[in-house]
Amino acid sequence: MAAPPDRPRPRLLLLNASLAGDAGNTAVLLARARRLLARSSTVDVLTLAGNSASFAELRPRLSAAHGFLIGTGTHWDSWSSVLQEFLEDATPAEGTALWLGKPAACVVSEHSTGGKGVLSRLQGVLVTLGCILPPMSGLVLSRAAVLAARHTPDPAAARDFWCTDDLRIVCHNLTQAARIGISGTTARAPRWRAWPVDRTDFAARWLDAAG
Repeated sequence: MAAPPDRPRPRLLLLNASLAGDAGNTAVLLARARRLLARSSTVDVLTLAGNSASFAELRPRLSAAHGFLIGTGTHWDSWSSVLQEFLEDATPAEGTALWLGKPAACVVSEHSTGGKGVLSRLQGVLVTLGCILPPMSGLVLSRAAVLAARHTPDPAAARDFWCTDDLRIVCHNLTQAARIGISGTTARAPRWRAWPVDRTDFAARWLDAAG
């Protein structure tokens, strides 16, 4: 479904910073995000792995974007080496119009652990560069959570884990934030969305003392 004609259509850049490039788990997440975002935004996709272009050559695509969605895998509690190189090359652009005030969202894939630390630190870097963070715009999807949701005898127990459905929330909120930047006004309040949160069982004891 396309955006209504009276609503601005932001330009969003999906930055695939996975070591596996277009063949990895992060690429699957970003492909899903692209389909979601394309309903109301113009989407550009940039894959860093195997890309020999310099930051100066990539800069026009970054400048043209009203917002960013950055994806990376988790490697020894950190993001990919290609993303690290990209961020280092971006240092001279810190605090410039390239980033300033533009919303950024992040998706991180992981095998079992470490991804939340990667997400939090990456969001911190993006804010330092000059970006803003929409609400609920960071997602970590782990193989452990996917397996737990698939095989648990109690599906309700896995509802508080991040899942692929939460990507809809990330994409929606990123688009809402990008529209604010285009219109230059907050006359129409953004319609933020939130993913399901466990508000009843979050303090439950789940470890069996006899186990």
